Amino acid sequence: MAKKHGIHFEVSERKILLRILDLVMVYLGVYCLSLYFDFEYIVVSTENSVALILLGVYVSIFATIFELYDLQKASRLDTTFKNIVITASTVVIFYLLTPVLSPFLPIERMQIVYLYLTIVVSILLWRLVYINLIESPRFYKRVLLVGEVSNIESIVNALDASDPNYKIIGFINSEISNSESVKFKGLKEFASTDFLQIIDREKISEILVASFNTEAITAEVYHDLMLLLERGFKIRDYTQVYEELLSKVPIQFVGKDFYKYFPFSRSNENKLYIFFHRAFDVTFSILGLMVGVLLLPIILLGNLIGNKGPLFYFQERVGKNSKCFNIIKLRTMVVNAEKDGVKWAKKNDNRITRFGMFLRRSRLDEIPQFINVLKGDMSIIGPRPERPFFVNELSRIIPFYQTRHIIKPGLTGWAQVSTRYGASIDESLTKLQYDLYYIKHRSIFLDFSITLKTLSTILYYRGQ
Repeated sequence: MAKKHGIHFEVSERKILLRILDLVMVYLGVYCLSLYFDFEYIVVSTENSVALILLGVYVSIFATIFELYDLQKASRLDTTFKNIVITASTVVIFYLLTPVLSPFLPIERMQIVYLYLTIVVSILLWRLVYINLIESPRFYKRVLLVGEVSNIESIVNALDASDPNYKIIGFINSEISNSESVKFKGLKEFASTDFLQIIDREKISEILVASFNTEAITAEVYHDLMLLLERGFKIRDYTQVYEELLSKVPIQFVGKDFYKYFPFSRSNENKLYIFFHRAFDVTFSILGLMVGVLLLPIILLGNLIGNKGPLFYFQERVGKNSKCFNIIKLRTMVVNAEKDGVKWAKKNDNRITRFGMFLRRSRLDEIPQFINVLKGDMSIIGPRPERPFFVNELSRIIPFYQTRHIIKPGLTGWAQVSTRYGASIDESLTKLQYDLYYIKHRSIFLDFSITLKTLSTILYYRGQ
């Protein structure tokens, strides 16, 4: 009893599996190409180690940018195939543009086509196995939920949308139930008296405890949980799983012991990380402004025709420690867009000009903010700075909203690459959850991930 059943992969394990097998299949494909065909552009050997490593680096970076490791998209064949084709195309182009590290162009140009097709076919074959095997029900993680009925629906909805392999089979009410108790019909309810039998019968591999009042857990359920824990069964708290699967902090379920969820000092007091973070800010801002200068003639012409007004736009925003500063942007709305008062920007906002929409979607309107970064008002990566009016409104409604101001705001951030533009209270709450996750877990690796996802947002023209 209480033995783990079946095989399943955690989110991190699946992402690592995808990355490793992608590289293995590419190298295997190149090896087979040189073994069975007259292919000499790149041969698998120690002499070509630098060229082979470069190929692997390009595959890893561009596969990340073009979302091959997004588990939701990786579970769909049509999206996966499209992303593989785009990734392979970009990899080959960059490989050809770096002849110092990669092999010189072959005399027979068809060999480049062979390399391209090999990358596409080798990754696609592995992804077909992944979709039909790893993503199949036999590898689902079967989870039993233990908690109050009043919290079940919001929990199930959040987790169902996060991971296709994380299946909540049913739940056990942790409170004393009677005929007048509220019932939840969206998920099968098991009797608490059958707790231990359910684990075996339903092949449960994990128990998720979602009780926000531990004193209300019945003695019977508590005893069974302790028994399972002593036998080595996996039991986890809901907030821990929520943060792991959704990559955001569940502030709606954080109570008086909020300090347990926000160990912010870990990253904010790391001097080495702060130094590299600032060095990255300065370097990237200088490069960004150089690109902006090169694009300035096109932007000036577009503004003259499409915007018909001032090119730059200055607006007060809230920065680190709630200190206000003036942000610099390229104007994307009509002149006097707020003559009727301050209001949220929304989808298909008629105040946004056609050229302004292009600037927003391509993120070109953000280029002048590199000046704010050099001045130290902002960082490249961090929570997006909000206007004082909205900060005051949201702080009264959303708990912990001011917490996002303990670090510098950024041009891009975890919320920007993970969710849509915040144009309502609910969307602002979601953005705050992502912002707090970034503040809590910020690191060089997470910053790099955000940078790649931002490039993906730009290339897929998703800016708002």
